[in-house]
Amino acid sequence: MNTPKTQDESATPPAAMLLMLCVYVCFTFLDTSSKYLVLAGVSALIVAWARFTVHVMLVGVFLRGWREPSRFRANNLPAHILRGMLLFGSTMFNIQALRTLQLAETTSIYFFGPMVITALAGPLLGEWAGWRRWLAILAGFIGVLIITRPGVGAFGVGHLFALGSMLSNSFYVIMTRRMSSTETSESLILFSALAPAVLLLPMLPFAPSLPQDGWHWFILLMLGVFGAGGHWLLVQAYRLATTTALAPYPYSQMVWMIISGWLIFHQFPDRWTLLGAAIIVASGLYIIHREHRLRLRNSASLDTEAGTLAKKL
Repeated sequence: MNTPKTQDESATPPAAMLLMLCVYVCFTFLDTSSKYLVLAGVSALIVAWARFTVHVMLVGVFLRGWREPSRFRANNLPAHILRGMLLFGSTMFNIQALRTLQLAETTSIYFFGPMVITALAGPLLGEWAGWRRWLAILAGFIGVLIITRPGVGAFGVGHLFALGSMLSNSFYVIMTRRMSSTETSESLILFSALAPAVLLLPMLPFAPSLPQDGWHWFILLMLGVFGAGGHWLLVQAYRLATTTALAPYPYSQMVWMIISGWLIFHQFPDRWTLLGAAIIVASGLYIIHREHRLRLRNSASLDTEAGTLAKKL
């Protein structure tokens, strides 16, 4: 007896495509606003704290946490705190990187993250990559070297911060995978922002500078809106399409980052950044394609085994 699939993995509804494009427009606004504020002299600690605090408030309002607080219960609070600190580290490193790097540079290095996750998933999750995906990881690393160009004067502290942001986010994603089987999605959304917002409070008195006018305060408050809004749209997109179908869309952020950097900061990436970004994106798309093929092959194998068993019964 064949079981029909509830969702065609090859078909992506137009609404899901539009939502994913809006997701990465929101994340582009988030990074652009963060860079704008730190260049205006606002403390990176203030920027990060406002981003997480407004996020927590919006999550509480839109998910109506007062009605069913059990949805936000943490089964493993230390793991939630560690995961939140990894997201905080990724955010802080990214803000520091944006002081000196173009938006397209930080995004290109950030896109190496899926390859790092694929490499780390073996020892940490037991999900080992084959030789083809390892070649793609190596190609992505070459793309990072082209962008940073260590030894030729291009590599700077901003690149170190961007790499730190990417690594922190990679471990954050791996922890999310491990915790998703025991924690509710609401708790994962809430504590990822609540932990850094609370732990940052003692540091705020040491923040060197606050926004100096109403416009900067408005942008500061909008950070949480862009962050929470992007995550909410992401959840809606995953309700309409599979993870595999939506996997390539994060790379659309490169286009938005280039446009934003050109319009707001009058910066356009050089040919080395564009070349490295192209290699990283191509490598990431190949890994997505390869994992999709393997998933289909495993599914076909399971269907064959089920069919054989049904004939025996």
